Amino acid sequence: MSAVSSRPAQPRQPRPQPRRPRPLPLRAEIGRQLGRRRTRLSFGFVLLLPLLLVGAFALGSDGNDEGGGTSFVDLAQVGPANLAVFALFASTGFLLVVLVALFAGDAVPAEASWATLRYLLAAPVPRGRLLRVKLAVASLTSLAALVLLPLWCLVVGWVAYGTDSYRGPSGEQLSWGELAPRLALVVAYLFVSLFFVAALAFLVGVLTDAPLGAVGSAVLLTIVSNILDAIPALGDLRQALPTHGQFAWADALQRDIDWSGMTSGALWSIAYSVVLLTVSFVLFARKDVLS
Repeated sequence: MSAVSSRPAQPRQPRPQPRRPRPLPLRAEIGRQLGRRRTRLSFGFVLLLPLLLVGAFALGSDGNDEGGGTSFVDLAQVGPANLAVFALFASTGFLLVVLVALFAGDAVPAEASWATLRYLLAAPVPRGRLLRVKLAVASLTSLAALVLLPLWCLVVGWVAYGTDSYRGPSGEQLSWGELAPRLALVVAYLFVSLFFVAALAFLVGVLTDAPLGAVGSAVLLTIVSNILDAIPALGDLRQALPTHGQFAWADALQRDIDWSGMTSGALWSIAYSVVLLTVSFVLFARKDVLS
C-alpha cells in the first residue's frame, strides 16, 4: 500500500479576474479623430498654407529683393525661419482660432448629431470621463496643428529661400540654435493663449447638438473680443480681454525676451479656460442626453 501523504490540502487560489478595459480609451478616440474627414482637411490646409504663401510672394515679386523691411510681411522671404514666423503671424488672428474651435467645438455635438452620444453614456461611459477624453483629444489635435505649421513652413522655406537664419523687423538676428527654443516657446504660448477658444467652443458644444453652432459661436465671440481690443477708449480694461495678448508671442523673438505680455496673456487665458471648462462639466453632468 502506498503511504498516504499527511500534507494538508492547499486552498485553491482564486483565478485572477481579467482586467476590464477602460471605457472610451484615449487611443481609440485619437484614431477616430484622425480618421475623420474634417481633421484630414484641416491638416491638409495647414500643409497647403506655406505653399500658397510662397506662390503668392513669387507672383507678387518685382524682382527687387533688398533684404530689408519693417514688418514680418516684408521679411517673409528672407529665409525659412522668417516664412514660419510670418505664417504664424498671418494665421494667429483667424485660421488658428478656427482650427482650435473646430477640434474642440465639434467633439461632443458630433456624437449627438450621429445619435451615438446616448449609447456611449449607456456603455457605460462616465460623463466626466467622456468629456475628459474628448477634451484631451481636441487639445492634442490642436497642438499637433500648431507644431506642424511652423515645421512645415521651415521645410518649404528651406527649399524656396535657402538656409538663412531669422532676421527680425528691428534688425535683430537669431541663429538657428537660438531660434529653435524660441519657436518652441512661441508654439507653447499659442497653445495656452488659444486654449480659451477651445474651452469656449467646448462649452457651447456641451449646450448644443449642432457642431457648426459651437464652432461658429466660439469664432464669433473671439472676433468680438478682437474688435473690443481695438477700441483705445477702453483703456486698461482691454487687458482683461482673452484676445488682448494673442500676438504677445512676438516678444519671444526679440534679442532679450520680454515675458510680461506672454505672462499676462497666458494667465488670462488659463483663468477663462478654467471657468468655462468647469461650467461645461457641471452642465453636462445635469444634462438630459436624448441624442
